[in-house]
Amino acid sequence: MTQTDVLIIGAGAAGLFCAGVAAQQGLQVLLLDHSTKVAEKIRISGGGRANFTNKDIDPRAPHKHFLGENPQFARSALSRYTAADFTALMHKHGIAFHEKHKGQLFCDRSAQDLIDMLLRECEAGAMGGKVTRWQPCSLQSLQFSDATAHGYTAQTSQGEVHAKAVVVATGGLSIPKIGATDLGFRLAQQFGLNVVTPRPALVPLTFNAADWQPFAALAGLSLPVDISTGSGKHRPVFEEDLLFTHRGLSGPAVLQISSYWQPGTPIQLNLLPQTDLDEALLAAKQQSKKQLANALTAWLPQRLADTWVAQNSAWQRALPDTPDKALHQLAQALSQWTLTPAGTEGYAKAEVTAGGVDTKALSQQSLESRQPGLYFIGEVVDITGWLGGYNFQWAWSSAHACASALAQRLKTL
Repeated sequence: MTQTDVLIIGAGAAGLFCAGVAAQQGLQVLLLDHSTKVAEKIRISGGGRANFTNKDIDPRAPHKHFLGENPQFARSALSRYTAADFTALMHKHGIAFHEKHKGQLFCDRSAQDLIDMLLRECEAGAMGGKVTRWQPCSLQSLQFSDATAHGYTAQTSQGEVHAKAVVVATGGLSIPKIGATDLGFRLAQQFGLNVVTPRPALVPLTFNAADWQPFAALAGLSLPVDISTGSGKHRPVFEEDLLFTHRGLSGPAVLQISSYWQPGTPIQLNLLPQTDLDEALLAAKQQSKKQLANALTAWLPQRLADTWVAQNSAWQRALPDTPDKALHQLAQALSQWTLTPAGTEGYAKAEVTAGGVDTKALSQQSLESRQPGLYFIGEVVDITGWLGGYNFQWAWSSAHACASALAQRLKTL
């Protein structure tokens, strides 16, 4: 039997960081994960360079970049441990990083540098604090006895553990091939906590094969677009790159809108957001004798121009011979391309999981649930950020808030 102050389930971004902060405040921490590899999701993120935060996060207005039943829940944690705090930690460890665009910060060399930093933080315990990591180690059961002393008993594949508090940092369902499971959601439900229905987010969208057939050959083609979905005040618009795939659409634009997209509703794309194509085509008609498809290459990739004009015989002629009405229809079609996805690529390709443990059951300040001594942090909670480092910052901020609260709480037991 092993006794510890804190049992943390999940050795990903949130779990590792929480363990390190808690140990540096004098707590004994046991960190376990069923996977053989530590922080695999960090390792593969950002093309292997980990987009670890975003310097443009406004902690006072989390609804700008986060979604969930109550995005404002994230305000307390984001305000108390900010992107600047985490970048200061990176500087302290001598890890070089750069801004890509729109505030997105990436490691210069490798995501492994970030993982190594988190492991070093776990080794930097103070006042007798220490992190012990069991990996691979699976949780078999978790029982609560009382809110004092060692209130939780966990049965694991490496033996029985008694802990004063338990932190669930198991992430969501995204990318099962690297070990994602629903364990965190099952633990929440075991202790009577509501779980907002999980769904894939930051995920490519797919279309019915018959509908997509004209565009499937464009796989690999990318261009900047405006993309939106929904209506009225609830109609988010993103200006990002679009990527055609064999089954549908991907790229930053689609990943962003996928978090807001609802099944059965259309998305709208402006394939030329910086151009008044109606005006440009009418002007070009006075100066060029090119085929319309070739004239379009002034603004669109050739393959896309050819594919688009093939849809309407009125567009398959020389520019001077194309009626103004047909040019107007073409410009409108390209600037207001409306289509309804059949679905998404699912958790296998989703970068994160939306939904999760209902924030109504958690403390904004500590991330402790209504179940005494049971905490939930990171992706397992119903807080989901935009693409661009926002989800990692939620991991760091929620982990730090939790670890700080644990140190205060356990000193009184």
